[in-house]
Amino acid sequence: MPDKPAAKLDIDNSLIRALLAEQATHAIPDAVTLPLDKVAEGWDSEVWRLGEDHAVRLPRRALAAPLVRHEQLVLPAIAERLTPIGVRVPAPVVRGVAGSGYPWAWSIVPWIDGDRALDEPAAERGAWAETLARALGALHVDAPADHPVNPFRGVPLAARTGAVTERLDALRAAGTLDAASATALEDIWRRGLEAAPWSRAPVWIHGDLHPGNLISHEGALAGIIDFGDVTAGDPAYDLAVAWLAFDAPGRARFIAATGGRYDAATWRRAHAWAAAVVLMLVAHSDDNPDYFALGTDAAAQVIADGRG
Repeated sequence: MPDKPAAKLDIDNSLIRALLAEQATHAIPDAVTLPLDKVAEGWDSEVWRLGEDHAVRLPRRALAAPLVRHEQLVLPAIAERLTPIGVRVPAPVVRGVAGSGYPWAWSIVPWIDGDRALDEPAAERGAWAETLARALGALHVDAPADHPVNPFRGVPLAARTGAVTERLDALRAAGTLDAASATALEDIWRRGLEAAPWSRAPVWIHGDLHPGNLISHEGALAGIIDFGDVTAGDPAYDLAVAWLAFDAPGRARFIAATGGRYDAATWRRAHAWAAAVVLMLVAHSDDNPDYFALGTDAAAQVIADGRG
């Protein structure tokens, strides 16, 4: 199973300070002197908190560099739609470009107070299930023809059958999934393939919607972050969050709050996408206990749901 890829360059305090001095003081006059601390390092990007109100988001490898540009392009309009609902997104305050020896686009974004929903018990997340449903209703609107393209998210399920089968085979062989669970997830994927495909115009989707990218604060949904995989296509990919984030009561609240916006075929595809994401998390999170636990917990939710 792959480890997190190594960064292609070192990102440190002095590099970020140089970028801030060169490009940020017009928007944040004291940017250079504000406290600066690394708070997250993912596969694709690092996040450094800047003072109390902002964060600096920088790609850590070339493959991820276009993702920040996608966020810079689409997040301002998404923020306009979600802010009235009370859900914040990291729309850029500064759209940084290559400079000071750093080769890629980078951003300064608002800091969203709260905690990862990943660190909150699933039973408590149901308190904001309706808010997430409203936020996705505001997000899932028709996208223009020049939307960012993502070959893995929002595509027809059949396009990912090879990857799903490969992960199932590997997890069976390793004994990571028991035979009954592997067969159940495979059946759910097959039923999704049999469902009618998305036939309307592509709609905007987040593309990586799970509890690690949802921020809760004092029992409410405060923000949705990490739009690097933003694209347009079938909203069923985002709706997989019904199984990734919620237990059965929370999921019922979430689905009810969508108000019939999505038909039965869309929910069946969403159930299949949830199975696929579970396989991805379990197969590739051996170096990240939080996400491995998310995968195993979500597998139980996916399998227990008798939607057919």
